[in-house]
Amino acid sequence: MGAKIDSLFIDAIELIFTASYLSKQQKQPFVQKASARLDLLKLFLQISWEIKALDNKKYISLSEKLDETGRMLGGWQKHL
Repeated sequence: MGAKIDSLFIDAIELIFTASYLSKQQKQPFVQKASARLDLLKLFLQISWEIKALDNKKYISLSEKLDETGRMLGGWQKHL
């Protein structure tokens, strides 16, 4: 589970980084993929929390940051 979470996190970072260097017309698919990876990451974190593999404090901290990132990606998608 931890390896999957790490992989999704790295994928999302790579997609966001790549999108930041592309033209406006080329950004859309990368931002959409990053948003999808972020949603999967949140799902796996929730599952980890539910099976007690992640404590409440860490889950809350990560969730808040991922929610903010999701809002930022959503705004970016609307702008495109």
